[in-house]
Amino acid sequence: MLNYFHPIEKLNSVHPTSGTSDTDCSPEQPLNSAPLLQLLLFVDKRSSSREQTRHIRKSLKDLKAECDFELQIIDVGEQPDLAEHFKLVATPSLLKIHPEPRQTLAGSNLIAQLEHWWPRWKRSVEEYAAQQHSAAALAESLTDAKPIYSVACAAELVQLSDEVFRLKQEKEHLQEQLQLKDRIIAMLAHDLRNPLTAASLALETLESNQKVKEGEKSRLTPSLAAHLMKQARRQIQIVDRMITDILQAARGTNAQLHIEPKRIELGAICQDVILQFQDKFQAKSLNLETDIPADLPLVYADPDRIKQVMVNLLDNASKYTPDRGTVNLSILHRTAYKVQVSICNSGPGIPEEDCASIFEDSFRLQRDKSTDGYGIGLSLCQGIIRAHYGQIWVDSVPDRGSCFHFTLPVQK
Repeated sequence: MLNYFHPIEKLNSVHPTSGTSDTDCSPEQPLNSAPLLQLLLFVDKRSSSREQTRHIRKSLKDLKAECDFELQIIDVGEQPDLAEHFKLVATPSLLKIHPEPRQTLAGSNLIAQLEHWWPRWKRSVEEYAAQQHSAAALAESLTDAKPIYSVACAAELVQLSDEVFRLKQEKEHLQEQLQLKDRIIAMLAHDLRNPLTAASLALETLESNQKVKEGEKSRLTPSLAAHLMKQARRQIQIVDRMITDILQAARGTNAQLHIEPKRIELGAICQDVILQFQDKFQAKSLNLETDIPADLPLVYADPDRIKQVMVNLLDNASKYTPDRGTVNLSILHRTAYKVQVSICNSGPGIPEEDCASIFEDSFRLQRDKSTDGYGIGLSLCQGIIRAHYGQIWVDSVPDRGSCFHFTLPVQK
């Protein structure tokens, strides 16, 4: 008689006195041993599924006279982890889990499949039992025999798999924390270099002017000296702010950039940045072309951050443009809500397959692997522009140069 144990049902017939199966499918089994044929039936609570399950159970009950077996009925709604563990795609499904190999039957003709495979399953049980009772197999079983399958073990295995997955996630998080330290060092080396260099040049110029001998005319006018002092102070403030951001980033990988937007004249920002690159452009005889309309609207952005983006893009343009090449900086009032800045160069360009990855953190082109750099400049630019609710992208043709574009919101 079938007995139902919710959510797992076991179906086996054992004599209460002898403890052996009431069939002759397997040779003499030890007292209270489990049947060698083990089956799992996965069902759900649908009415159609219940009807199918009833027919399957009836068929199995008729087949039980031929071979003893153990059946466990599992409700996938209450134990979905087991269904996932066995990679089931439909219910009801009947699994033979012992003896191996494991086999799954599913579909509308499940009973027909069961009747087709039953003789083979019966033979596999007989062969397995014979092997287990041979003298050689008995000695080998002390070390190599596999235990009869247990659903409880399967459930525990699923839990262990979940725990392993959680530990892997924690490991990845710790690795990200360690990599963050490397990125902070790279940020220091990359992004602090430009303002430190500018401040250093301004102070060196002021210092050389103070060493003018008596009777000689000063090479700096008072207004120029004041401008250099202001420039040095400004660059040091930028360095201080960057250090604050780096310390903020060190508290977690999801720390956001600190943005202080206000109304700014983008054309004036561009001119200030261009002045910083005059010596670098002259050293390579680069031709700088600009198209900065005089009637540009004010944009709502953080001036220091936008300078940081332009410095990065112009620095890359000067780096990759060959001697006597051309760099172009233009601004376009695209819509009533956006202004677009474009910085183009006549360098080697970027392979098409890398254009989508060029803004990723620490990404470097294959050709640049042997050169100095950390691959974080464009990633920083993307973070800054996105913090302003703008977009940044690149258009490039190999051997014909690249154009980097970004948009900023118009002040309303």
